[in-house]
Amino acid sequence: MDAAKAWPRQPFVGIALSAIAGVLAADVLPFPGEIGLAACVGGAGCAAILVRRSLVTYGFAAAAFFALHELRLHDSPAAALARLTGNAPTAVTVRGFVATQPKVSARGIATFTIALRQIEIDGVSHATSARALVRWKQTARYGDEVHLFGTAEPIPPPRNPGEFDMRAYLARHGVNRQLFIRYPENGRIVRHTTGNLIIAAADRTRTALQAILTRDLDDSPDVQAAITGMALGVRHQTPQDIEEPFQQTGTLHLFAVAGLHVAIVAQLLWIVARLARLGRKWSTGAIIVALFFYSAVTGLHTSSVRAAIMSAVLLSGYFVERKVFALNSVAAAAVLILCWDTNEVFGVGFQLSFAVVTTIVLIADPLFRLLRKTFAVDPFLPRSLFSRFQRARQAIWSWFARGLSVSAAAWIGALVPMLAYYNLVTPISLIANLAVVPLAFFVLAAALTSAVAAAFSGTISVLFNNANWLLTRGVLALVQVFAQVPMGHWYVEHPHRPSHALLELTALDVGTGGAVHVRSGGRDWLIDAGARRDFNRTTREYLRFRGVNRLNALLLTHADAGHIGGARDVIDVFHPQMIAESAAPARSAVNRELAGYIASSTAHHEIARAGTEWRLGRDVHARVLFPPADFRASSADDQAIVLQFFAGGKCCALLMSDSGEATERALLDSGVDLRSDVIIKGAHRSGISGTADFLAAVQPKAIVATSRDFPESERLKDEWVASVRARGIQLFRQDETGAVRVLVFRGGRIEVRSYLTSQVFRSSNR
Repeated sequence: MDAAKAWPRQPFVGIALSAIAGVLAADVLPFPGEIGLAACVGGAGCAAILVRRSLVTYGFAAAAFFALHELRLHDSPAAALARLTGNAPTAVTVRGFVATQPKVSARGIATFTIALRQIEIDGVSHATSARALVRWKQTARYGDEVHLFGTAEPIPPPRNPGEFDMRAYLARHGVNRQLFIRYPENGRIVRHTTGNLIIAAADRTRTALQAILTRDLDDSPDVQAAITGMALGVRHQTPQDIEEPFQQTGTLHLFAVAGLHVAIVAQLLWIVARLARLGRKWSTGAIIVALFFYSAVTGLHTSSVRAAIMSAVLLSGYFVERKVFALNSVAAAAVLILCWDTNEVFGVGFQLSFAVVTTIVLIADPLFRLLRKTFAVDPFLPRSLFSRFQRARQAIWSWFARGLSVSAAAWIGALVPMLAYYNLVTPISLIANLAVVPLAFFVLAAALTSAVAAAFSGTISVLFNNANWLLTRGVLALVQVFAQVPMGHWYVEHPHRPSHALLELTALDVGTGGAVHVRSGGRDWLIDAGARRDFNRTTREYLRFRGVNRLNALLLTHADAGHIGGARDVIDVFHPQMIAESAAPARSAVNRELAGYIASSTAHHEIARAGTEWRLGRDVHARVLFPPADFRASSADDQAIVLQFFAGGKCCALLMSDSGEATERALLDSGVDLRSDVIIKGAHRSGISGTADFLAAVQPKAIVATSRDFPESERLKDEWVASVRARGIQLFRQDETGAVRVLVFRGGRIEVRSYLTSQVFRSSNR
């Protein structure tokens, strides 16, 4: 009896766990066919009716969600569209409706999801209800009916370790094909419609609220982004340099509309309802409807839907006059979300949201009781004997213990998802949340009050906006301070089996630019930084994935925007201890701007010239072969640093950057021993590199080479590819392989492995 009281019956907990188990099983097991699914669910259902035991009921729930997920995987419109269009780029004409609010890039390209109604291939029309991702340089809005001509093709996978897997993400949302509309005139808007009335109303409301909350704050775009992010969950408009400190301090949840936001909205609505003298049940019903609309306005994200459902379940206790248990409500919310879309269980939002809330429900109170005992006074003493100081101290400690217990529980719940998806540990969040969350409460309250006041007085609304400016500045300042605390956060490498290599070289696939990560003996170097546009998507994410918190050195081979464009961001984020550049003078505007920034940094600055050597780790060093001191050339590619790597006393790799025939001839004339197992090379602007004489001197076993269709000089020539393969050299062309990792082991053994394909090369000792 005591055990039953300590752990009351909460049936949705078992159902939720069973549902998740069923979905996970369906994702890995082969499709049993419709008959097999019907037999599975029917048998489990009959057993649940006849036996009437909890375990059998949970088995039926697992079977039902197993069948539901299998059908969504194998009998979906997206799967049918994939079979129809195939894997090669296909010219198609489509008709459908804009299903998501378009996001417009700086280049004016709108990206949105289209709900297809008809697709035409080779003159044959097919009806379809699938969805596809569209990129079109044209203005469209949610609900528009459009007629488009373009190219349909599979969504590409990530090409580098650590990159966000857009293909997997969209596939979980029923989208596995993208449409490229090359020219604006290749599509037209047939008519304007509202689409789904609820979503359209939510979009219009969100747009109107954004305008209200940012009124009179035009000179503070960072504050505007923070306010709309915290109040409305509009994260895609928040600059990365603002969002990243929130992530590093464990306070990014402020930009995800969740329990805190919903609780504040509910409290404000309750105050309004009481002022309007509504009855308790009428007030509760109105609040439940308003909370779901707020969830829709903020984008129907998992965290907001979960919070709205939980709140609805908890508030419904007023109607039935029964106690509602928080853990059971969390589980009920999970089941309802999975009924809507079983793929949600694989989303980071679902996992993070439910992990955090469940952990808070389970351990926050025990932690609070444990912390409160630290300064607890004798419970048998009458309170009248306490001094004012003792009562104040007790109240302050109780408040602090409550906040710390919730913060600690949230941190524990988020630990595994944060490690799995962001490779990040944030112990500072235990303190940061205590300071930032109360201030953010007032930011959200002021924003909602401004929105309400706007209906009566624009002046009062602006006053609240200006008060919110000050509050938000305080939030941003606090977050920046906590993000700078030593060891307050750090990135850890994604779990993998250790290679035990002496030297690792990872050539990232960054288009026509270059970036090579070098690791040896726990030291991390980055050779070139790629283009600036690739930093957020590729370079930074890869280095975080590898657990790099600070670079030991940044080496810039030559003044080309595709190689040094991202250098400033690399310096800002990864604070290299040393920055090395070519001895050859550079004339590009990008390099002149970067030179001033490097001079103002605290990094040690070196000039790399022929003969310069660096110790990278135990038994590993690098030697600069080119350019010599006082070298001059008309082209930046002909000034590029050439670097030779030695591991265990043997030359193992030659990094050529974008060097061409002239540099190769100079190296041959120098008489230096060029023999290397691996060449890592870019493309010279002339298109000529990797000449026969040079390859004969180097005698490589494998070549890692960049290749792109445009411009012509960046594409590997078919004749050169054939000649390389005729020599028995293993070629890794990065337009096919993506990133390539070179491992050098003790004794001279080499392993080269591509990220995108299964291509692997292994060599024995030279």
